[in-house]
Amino acid sequence: MPNLEPYLPIVILLLFSAGIAVLMVVLGHLFGPHRPTPRKLAPYESGMRPIGPAMRRMPVRFYLVAVLFILFDIEVIFFLPWAVSFRALGVFGFIEMIVFIGILLVGYVWIWKKGALNWE
Repeated sequence: MPNLEPYLPIVILLLFSAGIAVLMVVLGHLFGPHRPTPRKLAPYESGMRPIGPAMRRMPVRFYLVAVLFILFDIEVIFFLPWAVSFRALGVFGFIEMIVFIGILLVGYVWIWKKGALNWE
């Protein structure tokens, strides 16, 4: 059986933090003001009267662009460790990064040809 005693302070901190968070939410609900009016319950949209339902379906295009952004953003993160250890990697590291950039470029051209970046 592994010795878990060193993790006890972390568990206590997590329990303490979760307890404080729950306590704050409960206190807010118990002692906070509750005077809802139709005007307060109306959704706020840039100071204008809301037209139509508050919940609208978002086009899939928004999610596609968000996923592509995250995908390319995460891949670009790999440039920093490569740049830091560039001299230690030598020519092999340089060729590997050229291959990596080539794969990124192929993916970028593919989504461009598919029309994923066209905003209509």
